[in-house]
Amino acid sequence: MLDKSIPYKDLIMKWDGNRQCLLPVCVPPGYRLRTWREGDQKNWARIQKEAGEFGDMTLEQTEAWFLQEYGDRKEELLDKLSLVVMSPGVPTDLPIVNEMREKGLPIWGEIELAYVFGKGDVLAITGTNGKTTTTSLLGEIMKNYAQSSFVVGNIGNPYTSIALQTREDSVIVAEMSSFQLETIQTFRPRVSAILNITPDHLNRHHTMEAYIEAKENIAKNQTEKDTCVLNYEDDVTRAFGENVKSKVLYFSSQRILEEGIYLENGQIVLAMNGEKTPVCHVDELNILGTHNHENAMAAAGMAAAYGVPVDVIRRTLKEFQGVEHRIEYVAEKNGVVYYNDSKGTNPDAAIKGIQAMNRPTVLIGGGYDKDSAYDEWIDSFDGKVKKLVLLGATRDKIAETARAHGFEDIEMADTFEEAFAKCVENAKPGDAVLLSPACASWGMFKNYEERGDKFKELVNNL
Repeated sequence: MLDKSIPYKDLIMKWDGNRQCLLPVCVPPGYRLRTWREGDQKNWARIQKEAGEFGDMTLEQTEAWFLQEYGDRKEELLDKLSLVVMSPGVPTDLPIVNEMREKGLPIWGEIELAYVFGKGDVLAITGTNGKTTTTSLLGEIMKNYAQSSFVVGNIGNPYTSIALQTREDSVIVAEMSSFQLETIQTFRPRVSAILNITPDHLNRHHTMEAYIEAKENIAKNQTEKDTCVLNYEDDVTRAFGENVKSKVLYFSSQRILEEGIYLENGQIVLAMNGEKTPVCHVDELNILGTHNHENAMAAAGMAAAYGVPVDVIRRTLKEFQGVEHRIEYVAEKNGVVYYNDSKGTNPDAAIKGIQAMNRPTVLIGGGYDKDSAYDEWIDSFDGKVKKLVLLGATRDKIAETARAHGFEDIEMADTFEEAFAKCVENAKPGDAVLLSPACASWGMFKNYEERGDKFKELVNNL
């Protein structure tokens, strides 16, 4: 029986990462939330009838009302739709999405919607790692070159939020995830880039083939008038360059290219149209590590392909300070240096964080399980990591992998605060503490930014 002394209210419920219900209401102990299911109208009709909510209506009439109000009206809805715009977080292989396809409904993502209604040229970047740094750097180059420029996409600023502000002379620099690229239709960047491809998001894409296909969609509508910038040292992207319709500009950190952008004795060199132009030396950059040198080359190559003068590119490269949460120096406390690499959300990205360390390191790892393998990440420790502190859904999986590779110095933590405290306890003067989890933050934090901010807060409070 319902307690009618309690006033009815519209309720909004949300779970945080610790499964504590946020305001305005919590689910009472012993209860849980679930979506409406066929057959629920019988139970709800009985409860409401007993509470006297439906007057003289029969139980059958009450059931019919609930079925009409909350029952399966999918077919009715689908018949009314002319266009579906999906959030990138919604898997594209859901049964309901397949039914939409069978009905011939166009299925767009947010990127396609913004592109159709926006103006200007798009410079789009994808890849497993390095997207945010490359996008941020290219965005700075375009800010120094174009009168109207925007940085959008997976970097945290939705393309749709600025689409109606764009002009014919606007340049839109866009970071593209594989999720976003699954649902493009006419999206055509003037210059695209695929930085690298390593296993990631296999819980969503299921196979590497599907993941690669999603990434390669970035160039599917490009023509011979456009340019695709690709990593020559990545087997997948190098092979892809042989089949694209657009012009191809490779970048390489390991060899000299006849046409492209490459490193030669620490100098970034641009080779285009038969001319070789020194851009700058890597020692003049504020971002460290070979992976960041590759990001700088990719951004410079995209800008050059778009027609940006080399002097603008050179000046911006030298001024660029890097990206928050990517091997970010936080502070030195009691002789221990703390680095925030929360953006290391997969093993390959986290390897870059370890490679950048030049002192014994206490490492925080673990988080949401994206079906990644952690063998290469563990192997990259190579004597640098003195202790591994693990938390989150992947901690047991990572610990098992680490022990299989002969790494035994592992501690488990139930909370992020506990993990940090264990790091402080184990780090000695001359050591580094590195947050580079090799996993997503979901289940504990909303995103990697929140995770990184929490780490910095804890460091600054020491």
